[in-house]
Amino acid sequence: MAAEASRWSGLRNAAILLLLWEIVGRLDLVAGGALPGLTEILHRLWIDRADYPLHIWATLYASGLGFVIGNLVGIAAGVIFALFPAALRVFRGVNIAVFALPPIAIAPILVLTLSGMAPRVTLAAMGVYFVTMTATVIGITQADSRARDLIRAYGGGRWDVLRLVQLRGAVPAILAGLRVAAPNAVLGAILAEFGGGGRWGLGTYLLGSLGRGEPDRLWGIGLVATVIAGLSYAGFALLSRRMLGASRAVTLNAAVPEAAPAKLSPVPRLLLGLAAIAMPFLLWWGFIRLTGVPDLISKTPWGVIDYLFLGRSAESAQARLLAALAETLPITFVGMLAGLGFAFLLAISSRLFPRAIAAFMPVALITQTMPLVALTPLLVLILGRGTTLTLWVTISVTFFPAFVTLAQGLALVPRSAEELPRAYGASRWTEIRMVTIPASLPYLFAATRLTVPRALLGVMIAEWLATGKGLGNLLNQSRGFLDYGMIWSVAAVSVALSVLFYQIVVVIERRVLRRVGMSSAE
Repeated sequence: MAAEASRWSGLRNAAILLLLWEIVGRLDLVAGGALPGLTEILHRLWIDRADYPLHIWATLYASGLGFVIGNLVGIAAGVIFALFPAALRVFRGVNIAVFALPPIAIAPILVLTLSGMAPRVTLAAMGVYFVTMTATVIGITQADSRARDLIRAYGGGRWDVLRLVQLRGAVPAILAGLRVAAPNAVLGAILAEFGGGGRWGLGTYLLGSLGRGEPDRLWGIGLVATVIAGLSYAGFALLSRRMLGASRAVTLNAAVPEAAPAKLSPVPRLLLGLAAIAMPFLLWWGFIRLTGVPDLISKTPWGVIDYLFLGRSAESAQARLLAALAETLPITFVGMLAGLGFAFLLAISSRLFPRAIAAFMPVALITQTMPLVALTPLLVLILGRGTTLTLWVTISVTFFPAFVTLAQGLALVPRSAEELPRAYGASRWTEIRMVTIPASLPYLFAATRLTVPRALLGVMIAEWLATGKGLGNLLNQSRGFLDYGMIWSVAAVSVALSVLFYQIVVVIERRVLRRVGMSSAE
């Protein structure tokens, strides 16, 4: 009965939102008609119906293939990294670089270096790899140590523990990662299409419609993209919900955690650190050499150093880059904290007020999946081109993945542990504060690690699309002037900053989880 009531409540809330949308749109109450009524958008979709099939197919093909490739690589890499921590240390720089590379910076480069659908597939795969890899590592490393000990007591080896305990226990975490990865694949393909290349695709269609002054068409394209991404999210959410009931723990893991691996001596530790630093640069150099990109377009790591420090225009390049950083970094920190804080409050509220959160989720999913380039005219008219717009965009692209990760962690807290404080008369909030939040600390830090690179990316997207400031604007100007040296420099600096922020979170995570006796999944 409760589930039935919740379902009808969700449908009622959705109907109310749609009705309000129609009234506001029909009366042109928002920005003089920048938000059309829903029926106006649907009418435009019907008029343009002949344009959509080939565009939708191109986007579905690229995002679907990228989703499969990116997740296969992500799960395989997650298993390897969980089993061999040294490999995780070596590839840490590569992992963060893949996730933190700004799509708006590399899309035109991929179009120039790869052919056919490869740029779109590549960007879609890169959009899902890090999320799925991180979820796999967390799921495997948080497996019940008692079950591991039981398998070993009966003579099972490392492969048996992985197959019978760790991979099965990691299924909920992996499915949570796939829920976030599915919309990311769609958005990655659209961004690659928007960056150029190819005749078909929703991004290409959107780019060709931006200058026509037809908000109903822009919203129509955005809604189609949202439906595709939303259906992909809903499919994995349904699969996760059905499997979670059979995978959820019923007691706390009271066994002693596995002993941490022995600390390395200074020399091996130094070698691993150097390998982690060198690996992204080696892959960067190898990609350029294997693709045979002309020197005019490609910049090797040494080429970026020469552009920024040794070339004739190095002083001017440094001044422009530092000025852009001074505008981007402060708002990045604020947006990161705001997005993570909002995700945390939303995840806690989902336990206290599940119906209210269920009513909010359609709006949250739209902000996650609707291409920002389609929302830009509305956002600029409503919020202007200042800091408020940048914060809104940053929060919208950071809070949702963090919320999904946090909600998954809260859902996996054993029921018996939650019920114990209540048996002693504790309030719901006391139970959450004393049991639920501490037990989900690994997921809180995982959400933070996901938020760090996305915050910088969100700020750059807002700067690139609307505000005309910071790194995003510098990147946009450089594309217009074909200043490939600055394009590569902005991408390298953004990745370096994301890796630095990520490492700070990892250090804090190690210390906190060590104090409470939990293992850390880096």
